[in-house]
Amino acid sequence: MSCASSWSPAIINGTATLTNLPWKITTKQLEDKFYTSKVSLLNDLEAMAYGMIYLKSKDFIELNPHAKQQKGTIGVIAAGTGLGEAILYYDGTQYHPLATEGSHSDFAPCTKQQDKLLEWLRVKYPDHVSYERVISGEGISNIYNFLVNSNFALECDLMKNISKEVDKNEMITKCALNLNDKLSLETLRLFLEIYGAEAGNLALKSMGIGGILIGGGIAPKILPLINNGVFLNSFIKKGRFESLLKDISIKVVLNEQTALLGSARYAYDKIIGA
Repeated sequence: MSCASSWSPAIINGTATLTNLPWKITTKQLEDKFYTSKVSLLNDLEAMAYGMIYLKSKDFIELNPHAKQQKGTIGVIAAGTGLGEAILYYDGTQYHPLATEGSHSDFAPCTKQQDKLLEWLRVKYPDHVSYERVISGEGISNIYNFLVNSNFALECDLMKNISKEVDKNEMITKCALNLNDKLSLETLRLFLEIYGAEAGNLALKSMGIGGILIGGGIAPKILPLINNGVFLNSFIKKGRFESLLKDISIKVVLNEQTALLGSARYAYDKIIGA
C-alpha cells in the first residue's frame, strides 16, 4: 500500500506540525500505523499545485483578458478557511511543486484605507498581522468588522440579526451578491483589492510568467465580483513592473478536488512509479 497525505502546516523532514493545533504527525508514525514503507506527507498547497498540472481547460476561468499564455514558473495562491501559497517551478521540461509559508508573511497595506485596517488588526493580533489574517474566511469577517467599527455604513437587518449558528462569511457574500448591501460589497471589494495585490507579489517573487492560479473555496463563490476589475487592477499595480504583470495569466481554479487529485497523482508518480 502507498499513501500520500496533504496537510496545511509546514512539513520538514517528514514531520508535520499543525499551525492551529498542538499535533505532530510523522511519516514514520503513518508507516507503522498502515504497515507500509511508502508514505509521503505533502503541504496542502503543494498537493493542490501538483493537482493543477493535471486539470483540464474547463477547470479554469481566465481573469486577465490581455494575458499572454506562456511556459514558465507558476504561482499558486488559495484563500479558503486560511490562506496558502505555493510555486510550480518550471525547469524547461516539467513542473515541480514547491511548498511555501508565504501566507504568514507581513501584511503590507497599499492604500490609506488598508493602513487603517492594519492599525485595527494590530489591536486584535498584537504580535503579528499576516496576510492570512486578511485574505481568508477569517479575513472577510475581520474586514467586515473593521468597516462596521469605522462607521463605513449601517449594517443591513440580515447581518445585524445574524445568529451564531450561521456562517457569517457566507452571509456577507449573499448580502453583497443578492442584496447589493453597501457594507458587504465594500468588504469584498477591499478583500479582493488585497488578494490581488498579494497575488501580484507572488508573481514577482516567483517570477511567475507562466501564470497565477487562484485556488481555494472563496474565489469561485464570488466570481461576479472578481471579474469587476478590482482584483486585476490591484494585481498589476506594481510601479515599474506593471508592464510585466499586465501580460501574466490569472486563472481561477473551479475544481474543488484539486488537492485530492494532487495527492493521488503524487502517490502514483512518486511512490508507486518509483
